[in-house]
Amino acid sequence: MRETLVLNASFEPLATVTLRRAVVLVMQDKAVVEQAHPGLRIRAAAVELPVPRVIRLCRYVRVPFRRRASWSRRGVLVRDRHRCVYCGRRATTVDHVVPRSHGGGDTWLNTVAACAEDNHRKADRTPEQAGMRLLSKPFEPTPADSMLLALGTSGREGLPEWLVARAGSDRVSA
Repeated sequence: MRETLVLNASFEPLATVTLRRAVVLVMQDKAVVEQAHPGLRIRAAAVELPVPRVIRLCRYVRVPFRRRASWSRRGVLVRDRHRCVYCGRRATTVDHVVPRSHGGGDTWLNTVAACAEDNHRKADRTPEQAGMRLLSKPFEPTPADSMLLALGTSGREGLPEWLVARAGSDRVSA
């Protein structure tokens, strides 16, 4: 199912929701479609509207300040675009750069997406000990950046330039 980005009335990214939820918000006049998927429309007996890609709430919603995106296995896979950081093939699991048995934890900077073969080959060692090289360094995404990443690789393409730039400028570097 398609993911739709929800913006606050102030145009700040809030969350991603399912296409169904986005349509309900638009139909209830709680949100407006800011950007639609080109050429796709939803049709019903009495209504027709574009398939929303980005919606904006009509009323401002106050959200507690979130300094960090919460870590999750799915979040790591999405951040690394489901690509193994060791070989570049499709990633199906999460690997700890510093193994948990050596004191490494479940953090953005210590976990990377990996294919099962490379995860098994690295085993209970650091990449240096296993003679493996990371193709990209892990980083901690901002809450806004993690929402844009959840839209997928193709999700960022075609979004307004200001939106992608805004989320990317907040990135915490490793």
